Amino acid sequence: MKHYELPELGYDYAALEPHLSARILELHHGKHHKAYVDGANLTLDKLAEARGTGELSGIVGLEKSLAFNLSGHVLHTMFWTNLSPDGGDKPDGELAAAIDEHFGSFTAFRDQLSLATTTVQGSGWGALTWEPLGGRLITEQVYDHQANSSQGGTPLLVIDAWEHAYYLQYENRRADYVKAIWNVVNWRDVSARFELARNLVGTAR
Repeated sequence: MKHYELPELGYDYAALEPHLSARILELHHGKHHKAYVDGANLTLDKLAEARGTGELSGIVGLEKSLAFNLSGHVLHTMFWTNLSPDGGDKPDGELAAAIDEHFGSFTAFRDQLSLATTTVQGSGWGALTWEPLGGRLITEQVYDHQANSSQGGTPLLVIDAWEHAYYLQYENRRADYVKAIWNVVNWRDVSARFELARNLVGTAR
C-alpha cells in the first residue's frame, strides 16, 4: 500500500522572513506536518490490519484518526504552496473579478478571511473556498483540520491558525500573524486552484 510522504518546500525555511521565521517553518514543516503524515500512514496500516483479521470493532476511532491526520496533511501541503517569498499584494484576472463579485472588494474579502481566521475557537484554519453548488467563493472556519467545512467545497487559500504556526514569533497575537501572512500569499497558486475548481465543476455538469 502506498504511504503518504512529507512534501519538500519550494523555498528555504528562511525565505518567508521577516513575516514567518525560519525556526517556525522548520518546526512547523519538519515536526508538526510530519506528525500528520506519520499519523495518517499509521492509521492506514491499522485499518489494513483490522480488515485482514476481520476485527473492525475499532473502526470509529480509526476513521476519526484518518480524517484528522489526512486532513492535516492535505491542508498543510496546500498551505506551503499558498505561500511564496515573492507573494503578497493581491490577485488579478478571473480570481480578482470573482472576489469583487462575491465579497464586494478585495479589502472586504481580506478583512472577512482575516477575522474568520483570527477568531477560530481553539485550533483550526481560515479558508477561502469555492462552493460548487452555488458557484461562489466563501470563507470558512475549519476546526482542527476537518470539522465545520462545507461538503463538496474546494479550499483555495488556507491560513493555519494552530498555535504552532505562529506562537514562537507572535506569541498570542494571532491577529498580527494573520496580518503578516498577506505579505507572502502566493496568488498565482490560489488562482490556479480557482481555475481548476471551476473547471472540474463544469466538467461534472
